[in-house]
Amino acid sequence: MAVVLLLNSNGEERDHVLRRRIMDASNPFELDDLKFVSNFRLNKRAFKYVLDELSIEIQGGTSLSIPPILMLASTLRFFAEGGYQFGVGKDATLKMSQSSVSKCIKIVLNKLEVKLGTKWINFKLNHEEKEEMRLHFFEKFGFPGVIGCVDGTHIAIKSPALELRHLFYNRKGFHSLNVMIICDHKMRIRFVDATHPGATHDALAWKVSAARSHLLQQYTGTELRNNWLLGDAGYPLEPWLMTPFRSPVPGSIESKYNIQLSKARNINERTIGLLKNRFRCCLKARQLHYSAEKAAQIVNVCAALHNICIFFKVQDCENIDVEDRNESLLMDFDADENENTHLNEAQNARDRIAALF
Repeated sequence: MAVVLLLNSNGEERDHVLRRRIMDASNPFELDDLKFVSNFRLNKRAFKYVLDELSIEIQGGTSLSIPPILMLASTLRFFAEGGYQFGVGKDATLKMSQSSVSKCIKIVLNKLEVKLGTKWINFKLNHEEKEEMRLHFFEKFGFPGVIGCVDGTHIAIKSPALELRHLFYNRKGFHSLNVMIICDHKMRIRFVDATHPGATHDALAWKVSAARSHLLQQYTGTELRNNWLLGDAGYPLEPWLMTPFRSPVPGSIESKYNIQLSKARNINERTIGLLKNRFRCCLKARQLHYSAEKAAQIVNVCAALHNICIFFKVQDCENIDVEDRNESLLMDFDADENENTHLNEAQNARDRIAALF
């Protein structure tokens, strides 16, 4: 028995040394450009930028002897493919144990969420940004005053503790986070909130969001008049959020308004689709095998990386059928407008817009 244990120990030590040598010799930048984007979803310029940001954050070192370039590469590889960490470690360009991959993901997530989140996801629009968005939506859809679109999407997670499962079990029959995303006309994510369990209605997620508080504050201070987000029927009609008319007569101006609103806000569904195409760990089929808190971190970092990809002009990933791209059409429910203290103002604004059609 002692001999067998010694042999196993020696074998494990040899494997560790071999893996260490392969890892030390690994250089993801030696991959060709297409393979690089396929593996890590960022091009080399974007990867170098994120690597520099990460390296600054871990200057004091970590408990791992793994170089930052491979820590980032293993994390991005997991984001790109999802599934399990073991498969990431077996990648020919990485060769890490599952435990090493897990530690890398934890360190990189903690550093990048803080470093990239506030820098790359910003809902406080300046005058020029608002003007550019308003012009885009009016010229393309005839819809005035639009400064973004809001929608929710479900990110599948592992089944939580028994006493919490009912909070995360969504209408589509799986456990998830209900993630609220606001995007602009360039498919950049301007706001993301991944703190709500899957059973949360979009209207409630919106009601308690920092984004709504910001718009309400601006509206009260008269900084935000005749400017609004676009949302579906799951959101309440407010002076800063335009939603569809309920059951309009076909051919009426209200019906035409609904059609144009649907066309205009489709960019949010496309943004969510692109986010999930790039970072397939967010797909329902891959499911994040993490706690809700860790899954929210992953979503936040993927959203920031999504914007970085747009900035560095990373080519779009191949199209796939994102399972909930049209989930808003399947899950709409009428938000309660009785509690809306600005309802009359919002209805008047919507009527004025409808009259344009």
